[in-house]
Amino acid sequence: MIFLTVGTQFPFDRLVRTVDCLAGAFQIGQDIVAQIGNTRYVPQHFSHHCQSMEKTIFDQTIQQASAVIGHAGMGTILLALEYNKPLLVLPRLAKYGEVVNDHQVSIAQKFSELGHLIAAEHENELALKIQQLETFVPKPRENQAEAVSTRIKTFLDNLV
Repeated sequence: MIFLTVGTQFPFDRLVRTVDCLAGAFQIGQDIVAQIGNTRYVPQHFSHHCQSMEKTIFDQTIQQASAVIGHAGMGTILLALEYNKPLLVLPRLAKYGEVVNDHQVSIAQKFSELGHLIAAEHENELALKIQQLETFVPKPRENQAEAVSTRIKTFLDNLV
């Protein structure tokens, strides 16, 4: 089962619609369980979908999933990494009213470069990226508390 999650702050019809269409065209070989947020689009090809989930159900669903597809929100990314789940993200874009600014583009690019996830830049890439997701093994995220501490200290020192 693949878990599709889009968060709850803004609609992300573009991602929900594209994954639903791919599922309907049999381009996804697994059931889709989805947390679709406040969307106007009603999926036709998911085994289950809901607007939101309680945190415990959300976490259980990620744990049970073979992979996760979602927006490039930090909560989704960190949870997928915590459970060592292959993750494919499509960043929300401001030009479609999916988010206030395009910060998710940078997040997706950086975490992809680090080997933690697969990033699609456009929804027309999702079919190919979903195929890659089947064999993708995310690189574990290492704690870099010392490096973060040093960067904060340098920043604060430069303020003075």
